[in-house]
Amino acid sequence: MGYKTVEQRPIRLVVRTPGFHPGNRSSILLWATKILDLEIQKIMANHKSSIKRIRSNEAKRLLNKYQHKTARNATRKLRATKDKAEAIALFPSVASMIDKLAKRNIIHKNKAANLKSGLQVQINKLG
Repeated sequence: MGYKTVEQRPIRLVVRTPGFHPGNRSSILLWATKILDLEIQKIMANHKSSIKRIRSNEAKRLLNKYQHKTARNATRKLRATKDKAEAIALFPSVASMIDKLAKRNIIHKNKAANLKSGLQVQINKLG
């Protein structure tokens, strides 16, 4: 891959893990590459279908991110609630959000079950 100018070449940065010692096999050198020219990073797809797939994947990613963040905020709100009656009223909507995330494979079904179980335990502890 030929670069036109020196500024376009990737720069290699060395970052050492905490507690790094050259003789310690568990210490890992982390390599990071930074490309200064943004045009090199842009890789164009070759087919119309792959261009459309890139667009649709981005749209789905944004929607999944929005739904996941909304469910996390609702979970936080439920966990912060100190009133048992209010928490019981709020739980079905939060559980529904979590179930939808699991159904759409945004989160794993076991994680959804663990979240709902933890919320139910917390509600039961409220006095």
